[in-house]
Amino acid sequence: MFTPAVTVHVNRDSPERLEAATATFETAESFTLLLEGHDSPTHVHCRLDDELARVASLPQSNYYVETDARTPVPIDVDAGGLEESVQGYLEVSTGYGAESAAIAITVEPGPDRVEIDESLSKPKQSSIDQSPSPSEPLFGDLDLLGDVGPVALAAIAFGAVVVALASALAVAAVAGGTAAVAVFAIVAVAVVAAVGLRFRP
Repeated sequence: MFTPAVTVHVNRDSPERLEAATATFETAESFTLLLEGHDSPTHVHCRLDDELARVASLPQSNYYVETDARTPVPIDVDAGGLEESVQGYLEVSTGYGAESAAIAITVEPGPDRVEIDESLSKPKQSSIDQSPSPSEPLFGDLDLLGDVGPVALAAIAFGAVVVALASALAVAAVAGGTAAVAVFAIVAVAVVAAVGLRFRP
C-alpha cells in the first residue's frame, strides 16, 4: 500500500544543513517524513506545531540519521472527525536548532465513516423461496377431510351422487332422445360404482 511522504535532505553538500524537498504538503491520511542522509551523520529533531498536533502525532522527536541512509518517520493523522481543513507546520532542526526547515502541512477532512448494517449483507428471500415446499400440501385445508367420520363422508358422497344424477337427468330432458337417456344411464352407473368402491370394506 502506497503511503504519501515528504522528504528532507540532511547534510547535503555541507554539514548541519537541512533542505526540504517541498514547502507545502496536503493530506487527509497518515504520511511519512523521510530524512535523507548525505555527507555526514547527525541528530535531527522533529516537532509538530500546536495546530498540526491537534490532528497528527509523532512516535518520537529525536532521530539519528546516518550517512547515505534514509530514516523514515511515520506521522499518524486522524482526519475522520474534521469539518474543515487544519493548517500547521512540521518542523525539522539539527545542531541544537542552529539549522531548521519547516513544511506547511494542510490536513483535509477525511471521508465520513459509513456504518454498514449487518442485515444488508444477508441475501433477501426471493418470492421463489416463499413457495410451499414439497413436504407441505398446497391445499393444506383439504387435510381436514381426513378427520371426517364415515357417516359424514357417506352423506357427502350421497350428495355428490344426487347432484351428478340431477345434472345428467337435466341434460337428458333438454336433449331428449335415446342418446340422452343412454348418457344419463352411463353417468348414473359410473357414479354408483365409484361410491361403492369408495366405501367398500
